[in-house]
Amino acid sequence: MRFMSEKIEAEAEQIPDYFVQHDVKVDPGQEQMRIDKYLMGRIERVSRNRVQNAIKAESIKVNGKPTKVNYKVKPGDNIHVVLPRDPNANQEVMPENIPLDVVYEDESVMVINKPVGLVVHPGIGNYTGTLVNALAYYFQQKELPLLPNNPRNRPGLVHRIDKDTTGLMLIAKTEYAMTHLAKQFFDHTVERKYQALVWGNFDEPEGTITGHIGRNPSNRFQMKVFEDGELGKHAITHYKLLEDYYYVSLIECKLETGRTHQIRAHLKHAGHPLFADTKYGGNQIVKGTVYSKYKQFVKNCFDLCDRQCLHAKTIGFSHPETGEFMRFESELPEDITNVIEKWRGYYKSKQQNPSL
Repeated sequence: MRFMSEKIEAEAEQIPDYFVQHDVKVDPGQEQMRIDKYLMGRIERVSRNRVQNAIKAESIKVNGKPTKVNYKVKPGDNIHVVLPRDPNANQEVMPENIPLDVVYEDESVMVINKPVGLVVHPGIGNYTGTLVNALAYYFQQKELPLLPNNPRNRPGLVHRIDKDTTGLMLIAKTEYAMTHLAKQFFDHTVERKYQALVWGNFDEPEGTITGHIGRNPSNRFQMKVFEDGELGKHAITHYKLLEDYYYVSLIECKLETGRTHQIRAHLKHAGHPLFADTKYGGNQIVKGTVYSKYKQFVKNCFDLCDRQCLHAKTIGFSHPETGEFMRFESELPEDITNVIEKWRGYYKSKQQNPSL
């Protein structure tokens, strides 16, 4: 069962980003035409309403500047468009009564606290038991926006977190909100902070990890950091040390980009895999002695938290309708806090009695 869930997660993670870009150069012989009508003829499966929502969200720029709905395109104009992905209409999602921990909700957006083990969207051969199914049930009396070119109909999703990562997720409830939020993620203006327990200690209290991230050619369930800029996608993770227990450290990670497994792959690359992260080597002793007492202590910690110690603690964004910047926080879950307390106590005892 564990292998099957990992297979499903890996398939789901192959889904592309939640937005798509179009760059259009207006032909020299083009007659003047309203931009919404013009783009309907240049971009497949796009409605006038979607174009107008994108203009309102400033997701469409002409010659580098936001445009207006009544703008008439001119020969030589350069048009840049960012749109949330559109659904393939005939696919259905089975609503399932899966409880949701709703932190905030209004007419445009909602914020949920995702529990461990909940896959965000369905994978090949398994279309049930996911957050998408839970949302379909939650909103079955309402009409959720769906993202384009997506055979799995992910209602309202503008980002994702891994199955065994806990924490805050942002959901769009209207098409305009989805367009606006997708643009914020595209522009890297959404504030996302995670807390992670990682192996080892840091020479500097804060820093930045950069490196292109792509699928590991020797292990399709894993992402890899490539030094070659031609491979993978550019990724930036900022970290700050919160507590140092010598063997492990509690850190905060702030995402500047949002690649699949970004924190997990970056920290593995930096020599600090997430504690208990099976996919990236964090389920082995990375730092410390091999004496039996220490090995038993680490095993006990793994038993307390048998998944990567990573939690999406903070999310901040500009509200699509009001423009107000909103920030939400969530507490670390019990399994991670229990492991932290054990390491905190072990390190304190070690300082008092180095022979331990």
